[in-house]
Amino acid sequence: MLRITLVLIASLVALLGCATTEYATTAPTIFVMRHLNTPAGVANPDLTSDGDRAAIALVAWFQKRNKPTVIYVSSTKRAQQTAAPLARSLGITPRIYDPADTPKLIADVTRDSQVVLVVGHSNTVPELIERLGGQRPAPLVHEDFGDIWQLRGWPRETRKFRIQT
Repeated sequence: MLRITLVLIASLVALLGCATTEYATTAPTIFVMRHLNTPAGVANPDLTSDGDRAAIALVAWFQKRNKPTVIYVSSTKRAQQTAAPLARSLGITPRIYDPADTPKLIADVTRDSQVVLVVGHSNTVPELIERLGGQRPAPLVHEDFGDIWQLRGWPRETRKFRIQT
């Protein structure tokens, strides 16, 4: 009986090791960022001129990295305008997501075994990063523009960068 139990435990450990190894090699690289610069206190604003410049700088920033093959943006103008220059340069049509449906977004992002960019909001980015397996950042305030987090591998390695304009 003890021998059968030990064989079963060893088999389970071996299977878990295989599953972990496969996920580590197929886990997508995910970039998560808040939309770029907007004026304070405006409902669904356009990006400011600083935000427009930063959106263009995002294209150059990704030239030095793995480029996204999928881009997710919310239905807000600011999120779509943040991703627009990059999406155009890569020939990608961004996928619109509902920021109120985080579980669906997480499922969609983790199903893509590619390089993914998610453009979110100050009230969604910390939770998205955490739910995607990264280290949750501090709460974001209005002035927090231009930060981008990279989540890679499993367990998730989380690195924070800043887009320079």
